[in-house]
Amino acid sequence: MALGVPAVPFTYVVHVLGVVAAVLVLVWNFHFRGGLAWSSPNKALIFNLHPVLMLIGLIIFGGEAIISYKSLPLKKEVKKLIHLVLHAIALILGIIGICAAFKNHNESGIANLYSLHSWLGIGVISFYGIQWIFGFVVFFFPGGSSEIRRESLPWHVLFGLFVYILALATASLGFLEKLTFLESSGLPKYGSEALLVNFNAIVTILFGTFVVLSAISQAPPAADDYAPISVD
Repeated sequence: MALGVPAVPFTYVVHVLGVVAAVLVLVWNFHFRGGLAWSSPNKALIFNLHPVLMLIGLIIFGGEAIISYKSLPLKKEVKKLIHLVLHAIALILGIIGICAAFKNHNESGIANLYSLHSWLGIGVISFYGIQWIFGFVVFFFPGGSSEIRRESLPWHVLFGLFVYILALATASLGFLEKLTFLESSGLPKYGSEALLVNFNAIVTILFGTFVVLSAISQAPPAADDYAPISVD
């Protein structure tokens, strides 16, 4: 059964945690890791694009897209467009972020797709793309019949949350994997960078938790017919 509480307070927490998570990942990669670059003799700068774009893209923009129906007092059609555009931005940033990881590996002579994190990452971006295309075709353009949209909506929401939770799990593995590599290369285990990375991961998980809580809670009265998930 869906939570019988308003979603709006949860969405406020989502916005705050999203800002904190974005700031932390930027501080990590600019202050501790040297910055970002698409092309550089220092290949580590290319890789730095990966955590920044994946977190800000798939996790933060993706989370804001999920809660857009619950947090914005706008007309249904406007919220639908915002939902679609935010997910498109998340998908584009995610694809660029994955390309950055491949580019770094290829230019550094590192094997691709050898870890669980990378396998799940490919699955997440693939599912995310399929979900976006399905939503665009059925709910936006050309749009399915009212019956198809009504029957598809619960599955669209449920699959979307599944993909998002999988993205959170993949991001957590990514934080762990990168920090393990850094510590194996001499990074102090209790140093400021290690603590920042772990804290960034915790904030990311909390952000995702409140996204899910928002999604399964009651929309404000102004919302149209976007119903919370029910597993009765």
